[in-house]
Amino acid sequence: MKATPAQLNQLLSKKLAPVYLVSGDEPLLVQEACDEIRKTARTAGYEDRVTFHADKQLDWRSVAEECGALSLFAEKRRIEIHLPTGKLGDGRDVIEQFLASPADDIVLLLISVKLDPAELRRKWYKTLQNEGVHVTVWPIDPDKFPGWLQQRAKAQGLTLTRGALDMLVHRLEGNLLAASQEMDRLALFSKTKTIDEEVVEQAVQNSARFNLFELVTELLMGDVANAQKIIGALEQEGDNPLGLLAVLSRDIHLVIELQQALANRETPGGFLKSRGIRQPQRMKAMERAARRLSPEQLRSAVLFCSDIDRASKGFSDLGPWHYLRSMATALV
Repeated sequence: MKATPAQLNQLLSKKLAPVYLVSGDEPLLVQEACDEIRKTARTAGYEDRVTFHADKQLDWRSVAEECGALSLFAEKRRIEIHLPTGKLGDGRDVIEQFLASPADDIVLLLISVKLDPAELRRKWYKTLQNEGVHVTVWPIDPDKFPGWLQQRAKAQGLTLTRGALDMLVHRLEGNLLAASQEMDRLALFSKTKTIDEEVVEQAVQNSARFNLFELVTELLMGDVANAQKIIGALEQEGDNPLGLLAVLSRDIHLVIELQQALANRETPGGFLKSRGIRQPQRMKAMERAARRLSPEQLRSAVLFCSDIDRASKGFSDLGPWHYLRSMATALV
């Protein structure tokens, strides 16, 4: 069945499905939906977790073996498979086999960017709808962003004045991940539960000079010198590169789609707005990247994202910031 993030909690309270697919281009909402599923699964005894990333290096036979393996200690497991391209590719047979006879001791979680439309017609997806839950994550409409932001503040125990809300809406330009981080910062910084313009301004002045979203913009614009400078600052500040990766991977895939749209004589503005992107600076960076970068450079960037993800999780001898610096050089 299909479900929205708002419906997920009620579904999880009834029973745990054998398989979940969470897909969408809003990393924060995808992450939060996955966290709800993980929390419920852990409570139900699915403590062990095995994670796979469906990049070119993945051997799907190892996934099949894990799905078919019997636990030596009768422990329940969560198997998570990340789909960075929105496609299952060589993994379709493996997932179809699992869905044909779901194991009692496994909860399968597929985590994807916006699912490739062709996958919606595949046998595995139709079976998944019968056996499990597909949580579809859609961007927040610009006119609904102020209300979403106010709700986010309320969850932190904060109240935004009208002036503070307008200031934050203008600054954040619909970026949910940045909004979440801003609410965390305000909750820590503010000595009062009511946030006005002055408190927002002080929090901005005290925040780090560089942030993840500036870096994504610099990478897309091809300003390698400034990008390398920001990378160094973020590394020194101890930022988690996975937060950056979610945004970076999403925007690179959007640039690839935009490049294809331009080849089909679509207007960049019309295409980006159809994808829910209306921030002028972000639109400019994406259009410049689509016109400036070759398809080979963009494919290389997707592979670098996979390298960064694996390194962040300890599956590489080199650190994630090493691969990020290499990506910055490759995107010139």
